[in-house]
Amino acid sequence: MKIVKTLAAIVGCAVLLAMAGCVASPPPVQSGTTVGILYTGFGTMPTLMASHQIDGYIAWQPFVEIAPMTGFGKVLSYTGELPPDAVWKNHPCCVLAVREDLMAQNPDTVNAVTALMILSTRYVNDHKSESGAIVADWLTGGANFTYGNISVPSTEAMGRAINTVTFTNEPTGEWENGILKFMAAQRDLGVLKGSLANSTDDASKALIFDTGPYQAAIRMLEGKHIVTPAPETRQLGIGYLMSDHDTALFVAVKKWQYFNDTYGIALKPRDTSQTRPDLVDLIVNGQKVAEIKLVQGEFGGPLMQLASTDTIQFVLVGNPPAMASIDKGSPVKILMALNTEGSGVVIAKDAPANDWPSFLQWAKDRSDAGKPLRIASPGKGSIQDILLSYVLKSSGVTVKEVQV
Repeated sequence: MKIVKTLAAIVGCAVLLAMAGCVASPPPVQSGTTVGILYTGFGTMPTLMASHQIDGYIAWQPFVEIAPMTGFGKVLSYTGELPPDAVWKNHPCCVLAVREDLMAQNPDTVNAVTALMILSTRYVNDHKSESGAIVADWLTGGANFTYGNISVPSTEAMGRAINTVTFTNEPTGEWENGILKFMAAQRDLGVLKGSLANSTDDASKALIFDTGPYQAAIRMLEGKHIVTPAPETRQLGIGYLMSDHDTALFVAVKKWQYFNDTYGIALKPRDTSQTRPDLVDLIVNGQKVAEIKLVQGEFGGPLMQLASTDTIQFVLVGNPPAMASIDKGSPVKILMALNTEGSGVVIAKDAPANDWPSFLQWAKDRSDAGKPLRIASPGKGSIQDILLSYVLKSSGVTVKEVQV
């Protein structure tokens, strides 16, 4: 009878998981273990690890690949391999989100930008090596990634990193359910306290998604004609992160002439000599229809705050910050995917761990010795923070915030 009940429970959870209403968790195996989380910028993580101030970090690419390339660390796990694999494999990551009022006031502008991001994503997948070099140029001007005495060629790092990211746009049902798994994790961590805290899956999807612009963009691309939007009367803003997750944006700007000549749409830099342009014109069918400011963010939370105050209207951001903002009433919708996976957990090279079970044992040993592990993470609520915090908690580990 016990075996039958156990099997029924497993099957029940599997069914719920497929419907995104259940987030499977590994059994607690390290209760009593504490791990300290240090919130810091990506740029400081390699230096902190190399100077032994932290034992590991979770980051997006290319900061994951930098560790083994320079020799100060090793990749413990890419995020898609974190337990349980059935949940996080090919997990949704960054998304394109937009303010609802812009969609209502000038849907053709939103549809055009969406179409360009789709075209750029296709270009990235067809030209991985070139796209990696474009990202390296955007992030560092083609120079090395340098952190104190640590230095690694940015083009080499990006050549490795870009192949660990899946660039995709289609907002499939599987992708939507994957985002709801993050929502369930955010609920479990107590992050969501507003409109998404107790909503049903159907109600949650209505609050989070609007795939209309994606469908309109696909129809225009299939018809080989992008509708020219009415000119915007104000400057618009696109928020982005300094990560290869936003490769589609960087490629769209740097290859503007190609997209203009081939498809009749472009984000043309005002100053084409800039390594990292901050002001571009949206050109559709030879007409300038909008002036757009490109706004860099350190992580997703601050970008979503800018979107909530209408400082920027488009956001390339991780799905958890977008949902946290929507939960608080921000008039923003997620339109489509930008990528899946693309982050990883890095630990010290000499750490006695090579997989999650051995990492947990290391964490327990250090905690028992009164020297809990210190793992760096980007801002609270980022996709990396949610993944790490949820997996640690699911493994029976107590997470405490620490300072440098």
